[in-house]
Amino acid sequence: MISTKKSLAAFSISAVMMLSAGSAGFAAGSGFTDIGSVQGKEKIASLKDRGLVKGVYGSYFMPKSVVNSAEGIQLISGGLELNLDAIRFVKAPVASDIFTKVKDDAWYAEAFINAYYNGVEIPADIDPKETMTKEQFTVLLVQGLEKGNILPMIKIAPAEIADEAQINPASQGAIQRSLVYKINTLDKDGNFNPGSKLTRAEAAVMLYNALEYLKAHGNK
Repeated sequence: MISTKKSLAAFSISAVMMLSAGSAGFAAGSGFTDIGSVQGKEKIASLKDRGLVKGVYGSYFMPKSVVNSAEGIQLISGGLELNLDAIRFVKAPVASDIFTKVKDDAWYAEAFINAYYNGVEIPADIDPKETMTKEQFTVLLVQGLEKGNILPMIKIAPAEIADEAQINPASQGAIQRSLVYKINTLDKDGNFNPGSKLTRAEAAVMLYNALEYLKAHGNK
């Protein structure tokens, strides 16, 4: 007999696929039963109510599961409602024309296309199965937020980040802006933890924070 723990593990792929809008859902009104002690649980619940994050087994969100590139891009694209409505093409774009490891019939292919043509600088050789780091997700989320919307100019007094040496210099600007946008905060020791593996809970909270900034300051 398969234990509940092993059964959940077997369905981890299905769970993370349901992180963003467009995946199979569950009964309206049901809540996540495994986020009671999770920081930002109210934000996760809010996104669930808006259909932007979903769970598995009806009530499990699996907040500690790590997010791979496919799931991260799907969350950014779906959450920020990136689309091709305002773009005209001579030939309809397909993922394989842009990315070397994204199949045209993959469940996340459309999200990659929508994000790419809305200014999200996704590497052509990105591996959809590779785990995303906090730094990677932050940079792509900020790009999606900024390039898909008209935001006010901001002045940045760079925050002192204790582990700044661990951040790719090319990511510095986006990470500093993410702190201004309140998408991210530093930990109690002033660290950003750029190389940490991104969890479902962290990704959901960051998306919520980005949407709150957009709601307060954005203008399509």
